[in-house]
Amino acid sequence: MALLVEQLFITLLTLFFFPVIGVLFLTIVLASLGKSLGIRRKYVALLLKIFEFVGSRLAGDLQLENGDEDEAEDETVIEQEQLENHNDNRSGGQVIKRDFQLSVSHGLTNPQWEPFKKNFELSDVCYFAKCGMESIIEDDVTKCFKGGELTSWNLLTRTNTGYQFRSARLAVLWCIGFLVRYFILLPFRLVLLAVGICWLIICTAFIGYLPSSPFKRRLNTYISLMCYRLLARSCSAVITFHNQENKTDSGIVVANHTSPIDVIMMSCDNCYAFVGQIHGGFLGVVQRAMCRATPQVFFERSESKDRLLVSRRLKEHAPKGSFEIAETIYPVAIKYDLRFSDAFWDSSKQGMLGHLFDIMTSWALVCDIWYLPPMKRRENEDAVEFAGRVKREIAKQGGLVDLDWDGQLKRTLAKEAWKQKPQEQYSNMLKVD
Repeated sequence: MALLVEQLFITLLTLFFFPVIGVLFLTIVLASLGKSLGIRRKYVALLLKIFEFVGSRLAGDLQLENGDEDEAEDETVIEQEQLENHNDNRSGGQVIKRDFQLSVSHGLTNPQWEPFKKNFELSDVCYFAKCGMESIIEDDVTKCFKGGELTSWNLLTRTNTGYQFRSARLAVLWCIGFLVRYFILLPFRLVLLAVGICWLIICTAFIGYLPSSPFKRRLNTYISLMCYRLLARSCSAVITFHNQENKTDSGIVVANHTSPIDVIMMSCDNCYAFVGQIHGGFLGVVQRAMCRATPQVFFERSESKDRLLVSRRLKEHAPKGSFEIAETIYPVAIKYDLRFSDAFWDSSKQGMLGHLFDIMTSWALVCDIWYLPPMKRRENEDAVEFAGRVKREIAKQGGLVDLDWDGQLKRTLAKEAWKQKPQEQYSNMLKVD
């Protein structure tokens, strides 16, 4: 019996070995050439149909539970609308309606105070206390820098709702999806990831020994595109680039940041030298490999001396005369589809390898990238105002929330400069005899 099982295993291994190797080889070749057979886009279209079916089944189960046919029909419509309007998930709605607000860019906002100067009243303290209590209940930072909440189930178990136990049909569908993701897609993706990382390390090490020349830059561009396209295949990435006429070959490109995966997504279409936070561990290995081929600017954001070096290193990195630092910016907006996977990385709760595992066990990584028109610095516009204007354009195109601060506020104390503007604005409102 044991001999029969062993022979059967060897036979199955022989039958599947060459097809699997052939598919891997074809994927690597297509990624190297920047070509695609369109299978991933058809796969994503099939997933959308499955999600629509799941939404209708959940609505049908709700009809049976409530015994109200009209209400169930309304729920079906709601499910479809939620599936179509998935891009609004992370922005979320306001729980508290504020009539008194404090912000870095606009200072304090109170309609009762704005038109005229006023005498100081002890009750004014209550407005500031009320604003502080509202921020404790619902702040603008935490809800925008955490994983998105899906309004419709995508057959993943990363929810505590327990949709897979609603009906036998959904349970079977979820089990099939689990087997596909963990026993077919995950091993295939892990092999592609290992090949892509090893190829990136080997190629960048080779390029690093070449003298600086146009040939080295062309070779680095080709190797970079090939490696990152292969890494994008390892998470079944489906990337759509918009307005490519605005893409630049030289200059400063600014994009919104979701996770280090953004580097892979953007590098599938162009070759970049990146500016960002330095990391250790697995991500540090990749960063050091990138630095061998072309100068990158990685620094520690918590160290002020490192931030001062960034400007100097940018000026050294840019060819003299090609452009003036921070005078022209090329904005890029990146938006991920939450229905297939959540690309947001909360580094305070999860390591990079865990984040990669979540992505590689998801359905796919569907991403839209918009190249926005270049933005020039206006006369009498300081760096902060220019950066804010660029940020607003990126947020508008990507359907993101435009905040005065970034996610680092979760880990650090608020700067004193952020407190001074509302203080000065309030003092200017007071009458002085």
